[in-house]
Amino acid sequence: MQAKPLIGISTYLEQSVRWGVWELPAALLPAGYHRLVQRAGGLAAQLPPDDPGAAAAVVSRLDGLVIAGGPDVEPVRYGAEPHPRTGPPARERDAWELALIEAALAAGVPLLGICRGMQLLNVARGGTLVQHLPETVGHEGHSGPPGVFERHEVTPVPGTLLARVLPEPVSVPTYHHQAVDRIGAGLEVSAHAADGTVEALELPGARGFALGVQWHPEAGDDPRVMEALTAAARG
Repeated sequence: MQAKPLIGISTYLEQSVRWGVWELPAALLPAGYHRLVQRAGGLAAQLPPDDPGAAAAVVSRLDGLVIAGGPDVEPVRYGAEPHPRTGPPARERDAWELALIEAALAAGVPLLGICRGMQLLNVARGGTLVQHLPETVGHEGHSGPPGVFERHEVTPVPGTLLARVLPEPVSVPTYHHQAVDRIGAGLEVSAHAADGTVEALELPGARGFALGVQWHPEAGDDPRVMEALTAAARG
């Protein structure tokens, strides 16, 4: 029987988390991520922030990498001033996850970026972000009330990697107020929302599978994107 691939997933580092009688710093990850990896046939390993210089060594132990969703990317990373609606920086996490992305691309380790993870992939390739989607009718549906996922339809671009995984328009769970703006070097848009927002990016020239999606597959019931990552991770 073929061994299950080891899939690393980046985590949040929070300074104050309460459970039982304890309130301590903790590395956190919503359970949907590891459950989706397991459902897709992988072994899940959570990756807390570390020295960026350790990224290549960490990636070398993995068969695949997921960069999870989370806080806004600090605008200085793509040469912009902060928008009033941009969240506080998570500098340690930005540096760590950008190093993980670069290491995965260099080593040809299959990579999946989810929401923030897709945005970081774009920034790693020299792209920029829209820091706050206009609150107009045309941009409704990208997030619900605080802490509540919304749903909207995304349409894959024919002929792309994503279209081979999701050949039809799909309704996806989503929660974001930022989006991809200028596309990074070598990246290709592989899905859009009805309002034109970029919903997926991929790197066709990568040595391995390299895909980012703006939605949250771990919050839904469609495992196909994660199954594609684990299939690539098996080699």
